[in-house]
Amino acid sequence: MRAVVQKVSNAEVVIEGKSNGKIGRGVCVFIAMKESDSDKTIEWMTQKILNLRIFPDSDGKMNLSVTDIAGEILIISNFTLYGDCRKGSRPSYTESAPPSIAEPLYERFVQHFRSSTNLKVETGIFGAMMDVRLQNDGPVTLIIDRD
Repeated sequence: MRAVVQKVSNAEVVIEGKSNGKIGRGVCVFIAMKESDSDKTIEWMTQKILNLRIFPDSDGKMNLSVTDIAGEILIISNFTLYGDCRKGSRPSYTESAPPSIAEPLYERFVQHFRSSTNLKVETGIFGAMMDVRLQNDGPVTLIIDRD
């Protein structure tokens, strides 16, 4: 599983011209699945993201998590995070789980997130063409891998 986590002032996902999910201050999480991912991977990634200390405390140091600030979360499926660009000009996506495996994993990831926190959790739609609009705060962008 691979995530790109961005600290945002606000974010929204628009599908076919309609808002599907919208958040204020918090994190936008782009997530990709591998065939080897499991519920244990989902649990680890959820806790890692919920507890990342990327928000400033009263001294301006990044010591607070999205949970600490009662922030909001937007989760977007993004198989291209496993794009391998080492050879040629066309990325290879062979490390990404096929949709038949990735979609149930993504749905379990979202459900686990929702059951692990009282924070607002919004999503895109798996496999849809999405316009993701966000205002990166900092900027703070982190890549988290779990094999």
